Amino acid sequence: MEINYKKLFMKHTFTVENIETIAKIFDTDPKPLGDNVSQLKFKDTESDRKFALEIYLGLDIQGDSMYMVPVYAKDTFLQLHNSTAFVASKILQKVTFFGTSGSKTSGLIIEKEAGCCLHASVDGEIKSKDFTQLPEDLMMCGIALSLTESMDDDFSFED
Repeated sequence: MEINYKKLFMKHTFTVENIETIAKIFDTDPKPLGDNVSQLKFKDTESDRKFALEIYLGLDIQGDSMYMVPVYAKDTFLQLHNSTAFVASKILQKVTFFGTSGSKTSGLIIEKEAGCCLHASVDGEIKSKDFTQLPEDLMMCGIALSLTESMDDDFSFED
């Protein structure tokens, strides 16, 4: 079976300016690790949690670009593939990266306090439902991923 990579990738093209916006949320400086990847390291002094976040600006997959966001923490390694958008909130001190594949959406939420949360392969119906009607275990997922419902060509990626 041949995969059509053009259908899997990108609503938003990540830029160096996006990485700088994300770095401001976490009060850190991005460190280039090559031509298409930057790393952001940060630490929460109260909890002593440390974190490294990398943003790949277009991995070449059979001639198409895929954006990937890996997270490294103590005892944790996560990768969000097919990242299609992000929302950076200075007020909440969080950045949420979204990835899509078909009708499924994944969200990787990174907090300034060096915390993270992953909602993976969530069906489109869950994110569009009234979150108050969802079972408790799905409520946070519904709220977090509902941000993608308002994304269109005029969407701003920061508040």
